Amino acid sequence: MSLQRRLLIYLLVCAPLVWGLALFVSVTQTRREVNEIYDGELIRLARQVQSTLHSELRTNRPMPSFEDPPQLAPENGEADSRDFALAVWDAHGELLMNDREGVQLPRLSGASGFVDSKLDGHPWRVYYLQSSTGAWLVAAGQRTKERDELVRALTTSQSVPWLLVLPALLLAMTWAVRRAIAPVRHLAAELQGRHANDLQRIPEQVAPTELKPLVVAMNGLFGRIEATLDRERRFTADAAHELRTPLAALRAQWDVVRRSTSDTERQPAEARLGVSIDRLDRLVTQMLALSRLDSTLSSPQALPNATSVQWPHVVEQAMSDCLAVAGRRGIELSCEWPEGGDAMPITGDENLLTVLLRNLLDNAVRYAPSGTLVTLRFFDDRLEVENDGDAMSTEQLARLGERFHRRDGQNEFGSGLGVSIVQRIAAIHALAVDFGARADGRGVKVVLRRALSAT
Repeated sequence: MSLQRRLLIYLLVCAPLVWGLALFVSVTQTRREVNEIYDGELIRLARQVQSTLHSELRTNRPMPSFEDPPQLAPENGEADSRDFALAVWDAHGELLMNDREGVQLPRLSGASGFVDSKLDGHPWRVYYLQSSTGAWLVAAGQRTKERDELVRALTTSQSVPWLLVLPALLLAMTWAVRRAIAPVRHLAAELQGRHANDLQRIPEQVAPTELKPLVVAMNGLFGRIEATLDRERRFTADAAHELRTPLAALRAQWDVVRRSTSDTERQPAEARLGVSIDRLDRLVTQMLALSRLDSTLSSPQALPNATSVQWPHVVEQAMSDCLAVAGRRGIELSCEWPEGGDAMPITGDENLLTVLLRNLLDNAVRYAPSGTLVTLRFFDDRLEVENDGDAMSTEQLARLGERFHRRDGQNEFGSGLGVSIVQRIAAIHALAVDFGARADGRGVKVVLRRALSAT
């Protein structure tokens, strides 16, 4: 069910209910006011009769008699005289005087104040007033029909105009709801008409206050989708660019292997084919790792597997992964731990940090001269990885981290993604990576320390 229809149903149901409740309250209040007016009239009438009787008895005049008042036509809107009654009894219960209807009033000895009774099947309200000496009892009564007719007349005069206006009110509410929901319809129409690749932000200024949180959330979602699509496009472009060369090399080397006619020709070709396959496997692995890192959250507290890092486990795994390359090139791996202190205590994902350290060690091993030493050194606030060889120029250091960029003259195969992966993992763990030469000006030294914003 649409929001507009839901609102209309609520309003069309609630408006008559509220109107009916208001009518009930109005009738109740009107009845109370009418009763107060007529009760006051009965009290005044009874007191006037009692005052007249007291005056007549003191002057020894005969008791007055009541004559029927003239009857008025009902259309004049006046009360029928038969709706009123008056009677007086002495102390012995003898009827002293009455109007035409007074004979119907019951005598209640000791009664005082208002009493609701039924006379000839009709409800009456009677006021009894006892004299101070107990010589007589005055009763003034009125048929409640007169009161009910006045309440109905007053209520009808108020409710009929409202009842006639109610359909117009409901139509006005329907129009108001449609106008109020118009921004939602415009927003829905604008989104439905968009192309799948159109992630342009929705202007927040034109949205009503109630819709601004929704618009802000949608703009945030658009931003996240756009970032995800950018990562996918970049990954696709990178893969298409980088896989073209190794696949072409594999095809060429496979052709050489297939056309070889002797073991002397086939064995070198198979060796080169194996190296190309290893290179392709490493490239695909690194690209998938980098793609996963690009979608990882950027704070160590938000990492799902964040724990206090145990560096010995990380170092053991990273070095084990690099032993094959180190053994092939005659490189010795060394690890130095701080004396009497902890090795750079941090909180993070040990699996990701293993990938980071493995890439640093793998690059150091692959690009160091054969038979040299690669050292991993821990301090309480940083770690360092250094190798021997020729120092890198300033331009080469500046281009470290560019995807698929590798220095010229390299004999080892690689994808040019290792440093990018290192920098991404370091950023996730609020670590800074610095590249430079050793203290003696040779080789490459990588320093990994806490970023200033994280301290």
